Amino acid sequence: MEDIKMDNNKFYIGEDSENPIAEITFIPLGEDKIIVNHTYVSPKLRGLGIGEHLVEKAAEYAREGNKKIVPTCSFAKKLMTENEKYKDLIAD
Repeated sequence: MEDIKMDNNKFYIGEDSENPIAEITFIPLGEDKIIVNHTYVSPKLRGLGIGEHLVEKAAEYAREGNKKIVPTCSFAKKLMTENEKYKDLIAD
């Protein structure tokens, strides 16, 4: 799998953050929450679990910063609500 890099409120895969081949973006919400609002994986990488890896990276970021996640992205929301390992991160 390719390296997941961080840039301004996003994790991405690709040469640069402006034209990623996969990304998950978030918006800070106060001091203790982030809104995960978008996930994209290019067609050539789909089916390889890249989206799940991006959600995991966002989850790690939230845990390290003692933050909760408001998943408004439908992919992230489905994955997080169906997987026990993310239940503690979902904001009320």
